[in-house]
Amino acid sequence: MSKEDYKPRQKPNLDAETKASLLKRNRMSNKRPKFKRQNWFRYKRLGDKWRRPRGIHSKMRRHFKYRIAVVQPGFRGPANVRGLHPSGFEEVRVHNLKEVEMVDPKTQAIRIASTVGDKKRETIVEKADEMGIRVFNRRDL
Repeated sequence: MSKEDYKPRQKPNLDAETKASLLKRNRMSNKRPKFKRQNWFRYKRLGDKWRRPRGIHSKMRRHFKYRIAVVQPGFRGPANVRGLHPSGFEEVRVHNLKEVEMVDPKTQAIRIASTVGDKKRETIVEKADEMGIRVFNRRDL
């Protein structure tokens, strides 16, 4: 790829408040503990998925200090940026060309659905480039 071919990624048009909230969310997520299920270390089948501790004698449910953190509202990020992609765009899942035309390139970016085949994916990517829309899961075809 030569220097002439290089094009920087599109950035969303965000107000100062939203930019600050995105930075705050990033800082918070770096501090946020990894919430693990009770007894995750004991049984491999439990995996990393979170489940609320419900046992009547559970030390984790009763928030004993030597136990790992339990999910609580205070760990959430700022409300105005919840659900946004880390870049600041709102993600829109797209299945066909009609859906691409309804996207606002200033605030939204597309993610092509996994069920879309290569032929249609190629036309969607071309249309998105034409309209100046960012594609999150772009790939070489």
